Amino acid sequence: MDLLIRFVAAAVAAGTPLLYGTLGEIMTEKAGHLNLGVEGMMSVGACAGFLAGYYTDSFALALLAAFAAAAASALIYGVLTVTFMANQNVTGLTLTIFGIGLSNFIGILALGRSESGTLKLPEGITAQMRGAGLPGLKDIPVAGQLLFSYNAFVYIGAVIAVLLFIYFSKTKSGLNLQAVGHNPGAADAAGIPVTRYKYISILIGGGICGIGGAYCAMIINGGVWVSNNVGGLGWIAVALVIFANWKPLNAIGGSLVFGALRILKFYVPKSVLPLPNAFYDMMPFLITALILVAASMRKKQNLSLPGNLGNHYFREER
Repeated sequence: MDLLIRFVAAAVAAGTPLLYGTLGEIMTEKAGHLNLGVEGMMSVGACAGFLAGYYTDSFALALLAAFAAAAASALIYGVLTVTFMANQNVTGLTLTIFGIGLSNFIGILALGRSESGTLKLPEGITAQMRGAGLPGLKDIPVAGQLLFSYNAFVYIGAVIAVLLFIYFSKTKSGLNLQAVGHNPGAADAAGIPVTRYKYISILIGGGICGIGGAYCAMIINGGVWVSNNVGGLGWIAVALVIFANWKPLNAIGGSLVFGALRILKFYVPKSVLPLPNAFYDMMPFLITALILVAASMRKKQNLSLPGNLGNHYFREER
């Protein structure tokens, strides 16, 4: 029982960056834009968040920096695809390459200026991040470890998922955004400012992805800067959007499942299943590929994908 509890808790922690990436991409795709640059935006957020935490020793400023930097990178995508109507797939892939390269470049520059040759977060911000759990609740048997023993990133991600659910289903603005993603021509005819909604959605979605990147740099890597720290999680997040059927609350369950796959190798005894660690490392990406294949075979009526996803909107053609 104790092993199962520790496994679930570890799966939640491992799935948290996937949750941010998935929620950010859902926000973007609800506006009808497929952004394959999640990996790049997470990388930019990882770099900005880590360096902000390193130089300011403030967890709040690190989160703001990660969000702002990733949103700025998403703005590049927005300008190219919304204003200039560039191909969304190519632009997203380019953003991934650019984001990873920029993050590594800035990280190497910062390393070069470090006297010790390494970048490690100060103890103050490390304590803020790992002040795990909610006082008084985390000591409750079983439920305390499963629900109340995590760092702030986990709870912020859960809150964002709930807020997006409320926004999409309960607010006029959220319904307008979904109208933009489903049929921008009809939304425009109804007086909804299509371009504004697209830009806001892309920027907020990119910023959310950036916080997930900050988690990778600041938590997963133990507070030490490592190049390529996102490690392909952005690509899994793109597939998780389909797995979650474009629903924010489903993204919580999806991230938990893939988080469990990521840490499975640490909990399955070699005597029970003698498989190499490389097989377990491959599993999340294999399942990702299978999800994409399955999604391509499913009927669109069974999906909640935006009707105009991946297509440009040119007002004069309305």
